[in-house]
Amino acid sequence: MAESPIVPSAVFLGVESPVDPPTVSVLPVPYDATSTWRKGADRGPAALLDASTEVELFDLPTATEPYLAGIETLDPIVHAGDPEALADLVEARVGGLLDSGRLPIVLGGEHSVSIGAIRAAAARATAEGHGFGTLQIDAHGDTRESYHGSSCNHACVMARAREVGEIVQVGIRAIDRSEHETMNHDRVFTADAILSAGNDDWMDEVIARLPERVYLTIDLDAFDASIMPATGTPEPGGLDWRTVNELVRRVARARTIVAFDVVELLPHDALWACDFLAAKLVHRVLAEVLTARA
Repeated sequence: MAESPIVPSAVFLGVESPVDPPTVSVLPVPYDATSTWRKGADRGPAALLDASTEVELFDLPTATEPYLAGIETLDPIVHAGDPEALADLVEARVGGLLDSGRLPIVLGGEHSVSIGAIRAAAARATAEGHGFGTLQIDAHGDTRESYHGSSCNHACVMARAREVGEIVQVGIRAIDRSEHETMNHDRVFTADAILSAGNDDWMDEVIARLPERVYLTIDLDAFDASIMPATGTPEPGGLDWRTVNELVRRVARARTIVAFDVVELLPHDALWACDFLAAKLVHRVLAEVLTARA
């Protein structure tokens, strides 16, 4: 029998919202039912939130303090069933947050937690007459139509995302042959190509392919395994901290990021720096999004 997920007890950054209503809602989803190698991503949200209490409240690149906008940490979605049902639960919860004017941040858990959030964001952008797309920063393509009997498996996230909008994929370096044959390669920026580019011009190409409204999903295995080994499916040859942050900065200023997630942290006692990297990444993305909205 699978162990019960660890339910987070800390709040993001260790501070309660100074304003009511808050601008930002952090939603932990400690789910890990479909991952196929190392298990434990359901412990990721708790580890990330615990580490976030050590993140400085002042963000140096933007010279801002994101917590002043008001950040609430919600009760987690704890679900032991199939990923299809989880997608419905997350979609309803994130949809409600968007309808209330909040900026949702989903903390995974495995990557299947993103499906419902993407659907919620897509539905509202489309209803408002905006173009919608998902920017994926990830090592894996995640475009299989079905995997291990489920269309909502963690390996199918971007297949579901392209059903509701455009997709752009960054950092990819591990895919199945079937994915290679069905991918829109004009929208895939492989890690190898990025690392060989020698400059950041490719980021302009990413932005050019993104519609007006964007959901951002960051799988931590997008980072090179040398700086992010604490994930269930680490891949060598990945991205570095500066590259990911610079891409997020540019996208936030050129498009509207309506929600984002950080997923696939698999905590390990000897790798506590990875918990902090994940927490710092959430804070950095939030700072860029709020700065761009100001």
